[in-house]
Amino acid sequence: MNLKRIFGTILTVLGISGLIYTAVLFANTSGSNQDIRSLIIYGVLGFVFFITGISLVKTTKDES
Repeated sequence: MNLKRIFGTILTVLGISGLIYTAVLFANTSGSNQDIRSLIIYGVLGFVFFITGISLVKTTKDES
């Protein structure tokens, strides 16, 4: 069991959930300043987690 690969999967799932939450916030936004700020924060964090998780899973070699 490779710990890096598991951690990469967890980061990928967190990134996907952050991006989905950003999409839900975007659909329900009314345009206030607080809504825009939370959209940016959750969107950027979700994107960073997603990209980091994918690259960690991709670059980790599976050695048995």
